[in-house]
Amino acid sequence: MASPCTTYHPSPGSPEDDSMMLFSTSTSCSPAKKSTRTHSNSSSFNSSSPPPPPQPSPNNKTYELRIRNLSYTISPNGSIFSSLMKKSTKPKTSILKSVSFVAGCSEILAIVGPSGTGKSTLLRVISGRVSDKEFDPKSIYLNDHAITSPAQLRNICGYVAQEDNLLPLLTVKETLMFSAKFRLRGMSPKEREERVESLMQELGLDHVADNFVGDEENRGISGGERKRVSIGVDMIHDPPILLLDEPTSGLDSSSALQVIELLSSMAKTKQRTIILSIHQPSYRILQYISNLLILSHGSVVHYGSLESLEENISRMGYEIPIQLNPLEFAMEIISVLENQEPHSKYQSCSYLRWKEAIIQDGANRQVIDQAKAAAVSNARCSSLFEIAVLCSRFWKIIYRTKQLFLARTMQALVGGFGLGSVYIKMRNDEGAVAERLGLFAFSLSFLLSSTVEALPIYLQERRVIMKEASRGAYKISSYMIANTIVFLPFLFAVAILFAVPVYWIVGLNPSITAFVFFTFVVWVIVLMASSLVLFLSAVSPDFISGNSLICTVLGAFFLFSGYFIPKECIPKYWLFMYFVSLYRYPLDALLTNEYWSLRNKCFSWNDENHSECLLTGNDVLKNRGLDKDTRWMNIGIMLAFFVFYRVICWIILARKVSKTTI
Repeated sequence: MASPCTTYHPSPGSPEDDSMMLFSTSTSCSPAKKSTRTHSNSSSFNSSSPPPPPQPSPNNKTYELRIRNLSYTISPNGSIFSSLMKKSTKPKTSILKSVSFVAGCSEILAIVGPSGTGKSTLLRVISGRVSDKEFDPKSIYLNDHAITSPAQLRNICGYVAQEDNLLPLLTVKETLMFSAKFRLRGMSPKEREERVESLMQELGLDHVADNFVGDEENRGISGGERKRVSIGVDMIHDPPILLLDEPTSGLDSSSALQVIELLSSMAKTKQRTIILSIHQPSYRILQYISNLLILSHGSVVHYGSLESLEENISRMGYEIPIQLNPLEFAMEIISVLENQEPHSKYQSCSYLRWKEAIIQDGANRQVIDQAKAAAVSNARCSSLFEIAVLCSRFWKIIYRTKQLFLARTMQALVGGFGLGSVYIKMRNDEGAVAERLGLFAFSLSFLLSSTVEALPIYLQERRVIMKEASRGAYKISSYMIANTIVFLPFLFAVAILFAVPVYWIVGLNPSITAFVFFTFVVWVIVLMASSLVLFLSAVSPDFISGNSLICTVLGAFFLFSGYFIPKECIPKYWLFMYFVSLYRYPLDALLTNEYWSLRNKCFSWNDENHSECLLTGNDVLKNRGLDKDTRWMNIGIMLAFFVFYRVICWIILARKVSKTTI
């Protein structure tokens, strides 16, 4: 009887890099197809093998991912291009060089190699995290059917990045529930709830379901549990192929082992295909890995089981030290492995032979189409649903961000009562005119600069948004609308807390209409400032740069508002700043609101008998160039700024999402 696994050795001179393709006679995942591990007596790596996988259900679809001669280069500007594309005059660096392997169901394939060998790039490519023009349709096959676009891979693959991009102020269950709402839109709420409960149990997270995810600043779950939450977020739609970029990075040995044990269990019980990159795993982790793909300088130096690697090392005349496992020793002699004969690099007992792929346009094409149709079905959901879910999440985050909530409330109250105590019961004389102008100018500066504390929250959310939106969870436009809806009432409350004490303690225009308009102007000011901060957070790489940029922009706007330098004295090449200044229009609106109904009131007399008026409310407005009541026009311009900055932010984020590979 023939052995269940054989090794094909290409004849000398055979063009394996151009024509070879991993091939299996069956697309099902049966035990006969699995590798049979044997340890030689001289083995330095001894461990018990994991239990055999259960029999697959006949109703479960299984997937076999085949990579054939995948080559990629990177241009100096950082974009990844296929080496098969047209040659450019610019020098390019080769990242992947004719990489070939097969990843079967119910097993874990580990991509190993020194830093900078292309492990993360390989995972991004085979997960579809590249653009259409960067994708080579002749190098990736699923069940013998060629993948023609990265969208097909994104529909069927789950991808877990190295960094845990999670919102720290959501609980574990809430994080998975929001992911389920976005990714499982065709399900009923009860079905989504059951899916989340089942997944938490599968991931071993049911005991921390109500704990916050946390981060460096907010205490939450452990690092291993956080990694499992990240895996759960990308497994909520139950993808048959799961790709993970260094899932054990930053974890202690116990947590790393738990994560790998979990992945091994999921691979066997659900017949999933799992591919992960890892740095020199321990001997306990290695027993859960079916095959190893060792890369060096973008090329494959070994593909096969751990036993075949040990045999290969022994055949080359090396003896593995007792204190090292074969993979650790392979990393030490990686340059020697890189220069070995090509046929020694591909020794896998998982597949029967190598040959050209046979493309089956029947059942295999149906597998791709069904996966794509399921993804499209899940994606068909009204924007109103996305906005409602995002509003719910936003509100939870704002409510739980005690620093922001408390800071905004205290700023408004302290600022309002503080300014009121300084300008308490202001007189109605000529000196009070200048004092009122100073009060309005300082209030504007205070309100516009008080929104800076929201910058860290926006920056923290941005990476999560990039990941979720790039994977089709929701549209950036839905995020922007939800952000606006949630912040409108929140900032309105801030405006009232500031406006009420300032207005009545200082003793501004006693008209109720003037007070309502003053409060409305304050609200629009903080809305406009919030949009500016949101826009600058989209273009800033970090908090320090963003904070510096905000201070610089606000300082320039204040300088050219017309308060320090009259419009006539501003140099012509800086005159445009006067018209785009966020200070000018609210300052004019506040002055008009204060004096328009008091145009005939006299604020300065020539003598004690009040026989001649020297300064009226109308004179105050004329000195500022406000001959007409432009309050609502200024409000319209301020609202236009509010919308403009959010639209620009939407464009920037949408462009970044289209290019992201998270």
